[in-house]
Amino acid sequence: MLLLVGLSTLLVVYIGGQEVISGRATAGNIAEFIIYVNMLTWPMASLGWVTSIIQRAAASQERINEFLHLEPEITSAVLTEKELKGKIEFRNVSFDYPDSGIKALNNVSFTVDPGKSIAILGRTGSGKSTIANLLLRMYDSTEGHVLIDDTHIELLPLYSVRQQTGYVPQDVFLFSDTIQNNILFGIHKEIPEAERRTMAMSAAKEAVIYDNIMDFPKNFDTMIGERGITLSGGQKQRLSIARAIIKRPKILIFDDCLSAVDTNTERQILNNLTEIMKGRTSVIISHRVSSVRDADEIIFLDNGKIVERGNHDSLIEAKGEYFELFEKQMLEEVQ
Repeated sequence: MLLLVGLSTLLVVYIGGQEVISGRATAGNIAEFIIYVNMLTWPMASLGWVTSIIQRAAASQERINEFLHLEPEITSAVLTEKELKGKIEFRNVSFDYPDSGIKALNNVSFTVDPGKSIAILGRTGSGKSTIANLLLRMYDSTEGHVLIDDTHIELLPLYSVRQQTGYVPQDVFLFSDTIQNNILFGIHKEIPEAERRTMAMSAAKEAVIYDNIMDFPKNFDTMIGERGITLSGGQKQRLSIARAIIKRPKILIFDDCLSAVDTNTERQILNNLTEIMKGRTSVIISHRVSSVRDADEIIFLDNGKIVERGNHDSLIEAKGEYFELFEKQMLEEVQ
């Protein structure tokens, strides 16, 4: 556009000069035409600019439409809400990740009665987090069935399952918002502000992060960056625990959520969670024995298979994989 504008002015001066020399025009005529060229410059530039914007918008809209028209792989066959009791059953469940084809679970079976707790222990890559993903229906099992309250999870309303499940993931995600709003994420906004603050404070105390929050200049109104960049790893995990327990869900899933906290804080959190988990079905996934020893049942996974199961005392007496991991971690704590 700039080239054309400059070229137009040069042509006017050159051709106008020729006309002035031949006596067919005056110097004033050249000035007039230069003004006309300048007057036409902005409309022509605007036309090119708008054309460019339209082309970029069309390309962007095409990508947005791909996303909007994308059909979810996991759908809910039932839309009516249902209150859960909390019984969980895995019946000969196997699962292969669709992208990589890796077999994460191989013929896994266990049952958790309402209000009871189960701990899933194992080394990295043994399939622990896959169990949490199947319970939340992030995926559907390749073989076998996942049941909640003796009903296939595919036949339950997806919204009800997730609304009544408190989940603390390994990779905590926090929003660029206040600490209070991060804790209250998922809680109805029509609740009065005073009650919301009381709920947030109570959940923070149970997750053993209340004192840390009160140390901040603005307390619960402190803004935290995207993904919680102003908090340490342990603080982020405890904030995520507070977010999960504030709903008082029927099912609680803790996916290695205490890996970044020290032993004393872990013990405090576990003591508080003992009260919270009463009457709620709890699934505790971890690689640390100290996090799971009080569970009603412990299963030890290795390469997607259950190699041991029982409570803490019976597994210690068996002197198998669980016992070896327990001894190793106890020695590390002593050192």
